[in-house]
Amino acid sequence: MKNRKYLRAILCGALVLMSFKLVPPTPIKVYLIGDSTVCLYTAKQFPINGWGMPFANYFDASVTIDNRARGGRSTRTFLEENLWKPVADSLKAGDYVFMQFGHNDEAKEPQFAARYTPVPDYKKNLIKFITETRAKNAIPILVTPVGRRSFDKDGNIKETHIEYSKAVFEVGDEYKVPVIDLDKRSRELYQKMGPDRSKLLFMELDSAEHPNYPLGRHDNTHFTEFGARKLAEIVLNELKAQRIELADRIVKGTNAATVNPQAK
Repeated sequence: MKNRKYLRAILCGALVLMSFKLVPPTPIKVYLIGDSTVCLYTAKQFPINGWGMPFANYFDASVTIDNRARGGRSTRTFLEENLWKPVADSLKAGDYVFMQFGHNDEAKEPQFAARYTPVPDYKKNLIKFITETRAKNAIPILVTPVGRRSFDKDGNIKETHIEYSKAVFEVGDEYKVPVIDLDKRSRELYQKMGPDRSKLLFMELDSAEHPNYPLGRHDNTHFTEFGARKLAEIVLNELKAQRIELADRIVKGTNAATVNPQAK
């Protein structure tokens, strides 16, 4: 008799559980805005990658990555060229906007005058991105400009974005926006790898090393596919460390430090 009652209880419990349907997470978009260290590249430009390219492969099916970053853009030119408005107009509640600028904003050389943005204006532009993102109930994420590969004579990595990374933190603090310090974390990676091995992260190619660059290329700003993936892993791990809700949509069981981004 007791066994029958126990069996009935189990069957009833099973029926109750079966009556509940698992509700899939609401689909969202994650917009990336920024410069050439983030943006998409074509197969003809390979192995150059922005970190936004491998970043897109780590999330579950509820997340769409929309990479709107463009090479050579500062916060000012991103606005002047009307690259921001289509993003702002498309935002829906729950979407994210990752914003990483600074490389071109800080370019004071005469040949880059068209993109240069003084720090006060840089901060105003970031604030505009933030306020217009929040106006759509979307979520802004600030990212400091990724470090360049520049070592001193003693083999110590140099800090190359001091003013602009500081400005990102000031805006983040004032407006209570999460900040991913890609500047600091990337420099830690370069230092760990050292002056020679860190070349593997960047477009440091000898002549005839790659068919797309028969004359070679010596570039310590832009990343190879390997370098972009390592940078994307830093961003992913920072999402987890700061417990940003988007981290819940990273493919389960994935260790961002070891995953193959092509395996999704």
